[in-house]
Amino acid sequence: MSEAAISGSNSTLVDDWSADKQAYHVPWGKAMMWIFLVSDTFIFTCFLTGYLHVRLSTTEPWPLQSEIFALSFGGDPIPLILIALMTFILITSSGTMALAVNFGYRRDKVKTFWFMVATAALGASFVGMQVFEWSKLILEEGVRPWTNPFGATQFGSVFFMITGFHGLHVTVGVIYLLTVAFKVKNGHYDKKGYEIVEIAGLYWHFVDLVWVFIFAFFYLL
Repeated sequence: MSEAAISGSNSTLVDDWSADKQAYHVPWGKAMMWIFLVSDTFIFTCFLTGYLHVRLSTTEPWPLQSEIFALSFGGDPIPLILIALMTFILITSSGTMALAVNFGYRRDKVKTFWFMVATAALGASFVGMQVFEWSKLILEEGVRPWTNPFGATQFGSVFFMITGFHGLHVTVGVIYLLTVAFKVKNGHYDKKGYEIVEIAGLYWHFVDLVWVFIFAFFYLL
C-alpha cells in the first residue's frame, strides 16, 4: 500500500472518530465506555477474588464487621448503620441518574441538569461518609494497611485497597457528572444530542453495581 493510501486511511479513521461515527449502530463514545467498564470489571473481580483468598487462607481471626463498622448514637452501637446508609445513597443515586437519562432523551435540559446535579450530590455524600469511615478506623480504632488491632493483619490492606479504589471511581464520577451537567445546561449538546448523558449513566450505574458486590462480599460475609 502506498504512503498516500495509508495517510488517507488514517485520516478517514480520525475523521470518523472525531465525528462520533457509529459502528454496528453503537456510537464510538458508548462503545469505548463499555470497553472501559469491561476492563474495570476484571480489576474489581481480581480485587474481590484476592480478598476472598486472603480471608479464607489467613490463620488469624478475621474482625467481625458488625462490630468494627458499628456506630453509636448515645446508646448501644448499631451494626453497619453507616454502611447501610452509604448503600442506600448509592442506590438512590442510580434512580436519579436514570431520570436524568430519561429527561436527556426528551431534551429537557433543566430537569436533566438538576437530576445529574442531584446524582453528583449523592455521590459526594457517599465519599464524605467514606472519609468519615476511614478516619474513624485510622484515628480511633488504629487500623492501618500494615496492622490491625482486631485480628488478621491483612484486613487493613484489603479494606483500604478495595474501598479506596471504589471511592476513587465515585469521586471521578462526581466530577464527570457535574462537567456533563453544566455542559447540558449551557446547550453544548443541543445539536449533537444527549447520548453523553446515557454514557455518563453507564459509568455511574457500574460504580453503584460494584458497590453492591463490595457490600455483600466485604461487609456481610
